[in-house]
Amino acid sequence: MTTAPTALDRGVDFDVARLDAYLKDWLGGADPTRVERTQGGMSNPTYFITRGDWRAVLRKQPKTVLPSAHAIDREYRVLTALQGSSVPTPKPYRYCEDREIVGTPFYLMEWLDGRIFNEFGTPGLARAERAELFRSMCAALAAIHRLDYRALGLGEFGRPGNYFARQLKRWSEQWTKFRRGDDDNPALDQMVRWLAERLPESETTALCHGDFRIANVMFHATEPRVIGVLDWELSTLGHPLVDLAFNSQAWLMAPDENGGLLGLPLEEMGIPSEREYLELYHELSGATERLTRFHQVFAMFRGAVGSAGVAARGDLGTGVLPDAARVGRHLARAYAKRGVALIEEER
Repeated sequence: MTTAPTALDRGVDFDVARLDAYLKDWLGGADPTRVERTQGGMSNPTYFITRGDWRAVLRKQPKTVLPSAHAIDREYRVLTALQGSSVPTPKPYRYCEDREIVGTPFYLMEWLDGRIFNEFGTPGLARAERAELFRSMCAALAAIHRLDYRALGLGEFGRPGNYFARQLKRWSEQWTKFRRGDDDNPALDQMVRWLAERLPESETTALCHGDFRIANVMFHATEPRVIGVLDWELSTLGHPLVDLAFNSQAWLMAPDENGGLLGLPLEEMGIPSEREYLELYHELSGATERLTRFHQVFAMFRGAVGSAGVAARGDLGTGVLPDAARVGRHLARAYAKRGVALIEEER
């Protein structure tokens, strides 16, 4: 048996010996550190860490950090605040700003044993199990929005001012940096113009996940219930209906567009319709405001720009996925196409 720290995956892009020394200083013991790169995620590199019987998950920034992205410090802060709340999350262990350890700031958190589905269609599940699984996912989202974020110490987790105006400005600036030319994804530009003319006024504020989709939710290994909401990089204080719109994009996108549901026999599969899912959310959250076309287009806009960011990192050679440029560009165009389709339906 080897006693040296080990990288089990070629995707590990840091010196495991440095992490091993850090963990020995913190945890003690002589067990070697083993590191394995996970397959999921398109933004922050994620690794499984093992030292004897001790296991953890490490989340770090990529080597090249784009402006206002990869906010793992925010992830760690919100995970810490949510411990003991009604929202299931992994336990955060430690945050480290020292870049000498793995090349960037990172944090360690609990390793949950469960199931992650990259497709909303959840292949391999029985019909009855799917129905319960979707209910549990919806309940987790509603629980996030019901939280008293001030009591959790997150009263300053977001900036003051109109949330939609602030977000449109921020993500439009991101798109300006990501785009490859004026002819790159004109449908996304059309969404920006449409949204800018229709910014709503709303004082409703809640803790928002920012990227609530099925791939960022872990389910129990054998039961159709959520045991952990993951990937809080984009979390902030904002309008809860944007979270809902992003989550319910699944019903508006095809299976090859981030694992959507469009075109699948939902009733036969045991998956609720879009209307049923939205009604369930309102029942569980107690929200009185209803999802509008603006919220839906806004969510498609956010998804398109985020995917363009994935493509930009792929072009730089710093993407988490081996084919990040292709995947990111495909999704950016898919989101923009669906957003424009929603706009056209209004005419």
